[in-house]
Amino acid sequence: MSTPHRRRTPVAAALLAVGALVAALLTTVLANPASAHGSVVDPASRNYGCWQRWGGDFQNPAMATQDPMCWQAWQADPQAMWNWNGLFREGVAGNHQAAIPDGQLCSGGRTQSGRYNAMDAIGAWKTTPITNNFRIKFFDQASHGADYIRVYVTKQGFNALTKPLAWSDLELVGQIGNTPASKWTPETGGVSIQVPGNAPGRTGRHIVYTIWQASHMDQSYYICSDVDFGGGGPTTPPTTAPPTTAPPTTAPPTTAPPTTRPPTTAPPTTRPPAGSCTAVYRVTSSWTDGFQGEVTVTAGASAIKSWTVTWTYSGSQRVTQAWNATVTGSGAAVTAKNVDYNGSLAAGQSTTFGFLASGTGPAPTPTCTATT
Repeated sequence: MSTPHRRRTPVAAALLAVGALVAALLTTVLANPASAHGSVVDPASRNYGCWQRWGGDFQNPAMATQDPMCWQAWQADPQAMWNWNGLFREGVAGNHQAAIPDGQLCSGGRTQSGRYNAMDAIGAWKTTPITNNFRIKFFDQASHGADYIRVYVTKQGFNALTKPLAWSDLELVGQIGNTPASKWTPETGGVSIQVPGNAPGRTGRHIVYTIWQASHMDQSYYICSDVDFGGGGPTTPPTTAPPTTAPPTTAPPTTAPPTTRPPTTAPPTTRPPAGSCTAVYRVTSSWTDGFQGEVTVTAGASAIKSWTVTWTYSGSQRVTQAWNATVTGSGAAVTAKNVDYNGSLAAGQSTTFGFLASGTGPAPTPTCTATT
């Protein structure tokens, strides 16, 4: 008896093709992965935990039932997991509560253009069992060190399943002061440090909230880890550093946080004249035959409608790919123009575009012009 042949519909064929492409991307290994920033790896931060569990299988529909909070996060923005080490804000000057409203603590106040918003979602995030005397392990791929690290735990009675996290829900349970990276523990791909915490009287589900003030610039990281007090023995921090991953090459991140190299040009200390703009160029990561960079454009003392940034390389660098800007090149000369959604900037407002480039050479000095 012959079996009837089932004809694939165009939609099914397209889905199979997409699946094959994703599988191919996930099996691609970068020969020289770029280092980035850092996060709490034990107890795992929300986005690091989602990447750790599902980074190799993030399209598996089983996640929706097995790990629903991670599922909603992957659906909202996969870059939040690929860039698990980039949840930060700049220029907070230590005034964390003023910078981040209640209900937005786990996303760093909806930082990075909302990339991490799903971290604020209320629900049954996977927990790590810990005891009342515990340690968090912070892994820093960029070896920035810390001005300080502060560890908070939600107060007994807080219900993470029904209530958005607020500053008033937290109690400081541990901290360290200025600690240069040279005093952290060397690991493959970066350095790590452990911070002790003591949270007596806690039982059941809670949130550990960590603030890392990096030392290289005014850059503050905000990290939520879901834990279960009394759910098991003390956590055992991993003995090796988590592997570095890169976002799929077909979807470069909307922003590229600075990594091991500080800005090659200093941000302006005073606001530029009305109708003008400034541009700050920096390399965020590099490998043998190329690098990733970003340029931050800042409007002057009055609003602008569009901007153009130009620079000329003196080495072998050539831009090969860009995002958040239309970038063209003619030999060593590069011109970047705003796209539709980031050309209009209020006075003093900034936007950032990123790019990939080949070659090596000294960093150029960009020039910014604007229309009002």
